[in-house]
Amino acid sequence: MAPAFERTPAASGPLVQGFAGNGFRIGGIAYQGVLLTPERAMAWDPPAPGALAPADVEPALAADPEFLLLGTGAAQAFPPRAFVAALEARGVGVEAMDSRAAARAWGLLRGEGRWIAAALMPL
Repeated sequence: MAPAFERTPAASGPLVQGFAGNGFRIGGIAYQGVLLTPERAMAWDPPAPGALAPADVEPALAADPEFLLLGTGAAQAFPPRAFVAALEARGVGVEAMDSRAAARAWGLLRGEGRWIAAALMPL
């Protein structure tokens, strides 16, 4: 008897469908920078990675995510230690990587049903 496979339902909410220029295509809309929660996508005009402050990602944190996927643009960069410490004090971890990797991780983790947020800087 052959094994039966079942398709797991896709996670609800915004998913990155592809890359558009130096940004992302989500729900048919092109974004340069974007904040993502399991419920919505928001256009985002971020500062440089080294200048990030918690207030810059506050709309994404309002969803009370497990952690924040931080896409730092075309190359990986690390946010200020004070930024990471402030989010960790709120119980939100930070995973920094280049924005393409963060977009792929978003789709994978949301497919698992994880309650996360993402801040994707332009490519």
